[in-house]
Amino acid sequence: MKAHIITIGDEILIGQIINSNAAWIGEKLSEININVGSTSVVGDDVKQIIQEFQRTYDSNDIVIVTGGLGPTHDDVTRKCVVDFFKTDLIIDENVLDDIKKFFEVRNRKLTKTNEDQALIPEIATPIRNSRGTAPGFWIEKENKVFVVMPGVPYEMKGMMESFVLPKLQEKNQNKKIIVRKNLLTTGIPESVLYDKLGNIEELMEGNKLAFLPNQFGVRMRLNIEGNSIEEANNKLDEIEQKIRSLVGRYIYGKDNDQLEEVIAKLMIDRGFKLAVAESCTGGLISSRITNVSGSSQFFERGVITYSNAAKVELLHVKEDTIQKYGAVSLEVCRQMAEGVKAISGIDIGLAVTGILGPTGATPTKPVGLVYIGLCDEKICTAKEFHFGDNRLLNKDRASQAALEMLRRHLLGIDYDD
Repeated sequence: MKAHIITIGDEILIGQIINSNAAWIGEKLSEININVGSTSVVGDDVKQIIQEFQRTYDSNDIVIVTGGLGPTHDDVTRKCVVDFFKTDLIIDENVLDDIKKFFEVRNRKLTKTNEDQALIPEIATPIRNSRGTAPGFWIEKENKVFVVMPGVPYEMKGMMESFVLPKLQEKNQNKKIIVRKNLLTTGIPESVLYDKLGNIEELMEGNKLAFLPNQFGVRMRLNIEGNSIEEANNKLDEIEQKIRSLVGRYIYGKDNDQLEEVIAKLMIDRGFKLAVAESCTGGLISSRITNVSGSSQFFERGVITYSNAAKVELLHVKEDTIQKYGAVSLEVCRQMAEGVKAISGIDIGLAVTGILGPTGATPTKPVGLVYIGLCDEKICTAKEFHFGDNRLLNKDRASQAALEMLRRHLLGIDYDD
């Protein structure tokens, strides 16, 4: 079955809010093997909405619409549905009862405007709203499904999970089983990752592989088909092992894993303690680590040494080293890692210093230059990284690179790129 998602609202077109509804709906439909061929956004204009209804209804099995079902004058979706399907509005007593109870529980006065939200298209089955006042509509006509829901994400998700997804799953006649997995990589650009995998068509054996980059790395999404769940899972395992044999050193997790969670498990399993000294990241690495429940089992302390004086006073970095090489240097970063390990008395010290921009660069030290240091009982090293020119993205990238350097160290993987 092929689906199209329409999101209605001027606020999306002018960038006031992000269209998270379409992304969430698309993900949920793919999980039940319904193909989302396209999405679109339309403003609060009756003529344009009806035109979009016609265009998408003609070329899809399923059309899902969100937005424009509220009680105010700019909520025109219900009128458009009535006009498009040439039907009438009728009061649904169950929906009206839902609305009355919604107001009673909140000790609020019910108005005529709110009562009118119980009017639904005569040809529709109402999708009752347990999280708000506006009902949704389920319409089946000409072997097609037309679904309309409020634009409020919390309300829309409740309707999708309780009503829409179960009904669509019942109707979906796709006998192919599709299984999915996301392999999460970091420390390797998308183009390099692509080249290392070689012939993608041969690798995937007719299945799908997508590359989805973000500030932390590249997510590889695998979609594998089979005639049974067992066949599909066996294919997935086989293809995943081939991918890992080619780029496994860059893969830190799967699906919804976070790198800091992977680090936590490795540290706890090995019984190691960690201390972090941060300059340019301003505590972000420590924050990510302490986002993980149980991080107190391995995280001893985080020290923010933003100024040169703090590096000298708290980490015992040598003033002569700063004078000779600068605060952003391999030499200072090594001493930061060594210093935080020493003052903490633990197993591993991790440190970061850099120029995140947009100011602070010199002819020899550009914006995006970052050094990450690591010190344990056997080694004390630092490595140079070059990120972009966006300050906040550079903070994310530096924190990710530091955690990845630690992951590879714990696993005995060389960090040579």
